[in-house]
Amino acid sequence: MSARERILASVRQHLPQSSDLPGFDGPWITYPDPFAQFASVLEMIGGRAIRVAHEADITHELNSLPQFTSAKLTLSLVPAALTGTTSMEAINDPHELADIDFAILPGEVAVAENAAVWVNELKVRHRVIYFLCQHLALVVPASQLVNNMHEAYERITVTASPFGGFIAGPSKTADIEQSLVIGAHGPRSMTVFIVG
Repeated sequence: MSARERILASVRQHLPQSSDLPGFDGPWITYPDPFAQFASVLEMIGGRAIRVAHEADITHELNSLPQFTSAKLTLSLVPAALTGTTSMEAINDPHELADIDFAILPGEVAVAENAAVWVNELKVRHRVIYFLCQHLALVVPASQLVNNMHEAYERITVTASPFGGFIAGPSKTADIEQSLVIGAHGPRSMTVFIVG
């Protein structure tokens, strides 16, 4: 028996006992106030959550954000909240979105436990806008704010569009010296409006 065969035989003799995979039944984490949890986690990771009664109220809140008031080029796919200075229909080449200072886009589901928002390209012509804009605002109905990821996956259809993903907070990266940089690879700020 070769050294290789002896080593593999020894490994096989000491394998841990297999166990059944956990089921999906059971108590999932819930929060007495999902919005408070969502807002707290989003703030911790560099974003901001604002609750408004109606989409039309978003305009007033935007005017209090320095990222919005200093924006020269804005794009909105939530017309009740704002009419942007440019429209997605006017843009044929996604590269033209590189200069968007502030984008207001629809979000599908918001998750309280990790402040992630599910987005897809069903209502967004050029999905790159989620990552090219300098500042990002997502608008999610309060009825779509869930406690945990398990509830989120019950609400979304992953195969509904070729692109979909969860976004949590502004873009961040850190090096080995633990220097955190916000906005290195995407939006420098993220605001989530929970409507209702």
